[in-house]
Amino acid sequence: MNTDAVALAGGVLVALGSPSDEATFTLTEDATDDRRAVTVASVPEALAELTERCLRWPQAAAICDDVLRAFDPAASTFAGVITESLAYSTLQSGPEFARWLAERGPAKVPGIPNPVVAQRDGNRLSIRFNRSQRHNAFSTDARAALLEALEVARLDPSVDEVVLAGNGPSFCSGGDLGEFGTFADPAGAHVARTRHSPALVLDEITARLGSACRAEVHGQVQGSGLEMAAFCGWVRCDPDAVLGLPELTLGLIPGAGGTVSISRRIGRWRTAYLVLSGRSIDAATALRWGLVDEIG
Repeated sequence: MNTDAVALAGGVLVALGSPSDEATFTLTEDATDDRRAVTVASVPEALAELTERCLRWPQAAAICDDVLRAFDPAASTFAGVITESLAYSTLQSGPEFARWLAERGPAKVPGIPNPVVAQRDGNRLSIRFNRSQRHNAFSTDARAALLEALEVARLDPSVDEVVLAGNGPSFCSGGDLGEFGTFADPAGAHVARTRHSPALVLDEITARLGSACRAEVHGQVQGSGLEMAAFCGWVRCDPDAVLGLPELTLGLIPGAGGTVSISRRIGRWRTAYLVLSGRSIDAATALRWGLVDEIG
């Protein structure tokens, strides 16, 4: 193993310079296409930031590392989603998420009609997130409406093209923070996530349609929005899009299948970097990493 490595809180291991299989990921100032490594402007500054974040959220950092290391790209999507969800529920009952809830305080989610709209044009099914007032933040209502729309493509073999997009300034800014903490209990939240999972349905549709199941992303492409888009067979990305996984600041990890979908696209190492650093990337970086397939 690379001997030039630093152990952070939560058991996160950051290698420096030469890419390492064993590390959580590697930081380098050199350009690289190695999926185990991330190029940063300054390794000392990036390491200091990561050190601070892992100290603040050590349990979430540790569980993120555990889940990503446990994921087998050759295993079923279902197995990966179940592992992720169980870990997510563990963190929902933990002190780091409780601290975030206390800091946030009471919150309300505005009722927005038609959170997802769908249109059938011949054999093409277009589905659009429709909560533009909140940058299409993903709510429980939006999940139910998305599943209803996706069910058409899942059950009707004549649908041979599916396009997932978003109305307004953003594709999807991630989970609606106003809903976080409203679950009855972590076990019930796990059952709801896994029995009503857009990730599993998108994966099934992509297995049938390949690149004809595509996401067209723009604006904020964060958290669950990015995780779901990554399940599509083709992702077209606006040049000005901003992509990231901000869940650690809530004391959580990705919970919409991202440890599966994003890891398959860019590897566990860069997925871990996105979560643990909280850094967003631009469209050009996303294309270079393989997180998206086209800019346009």
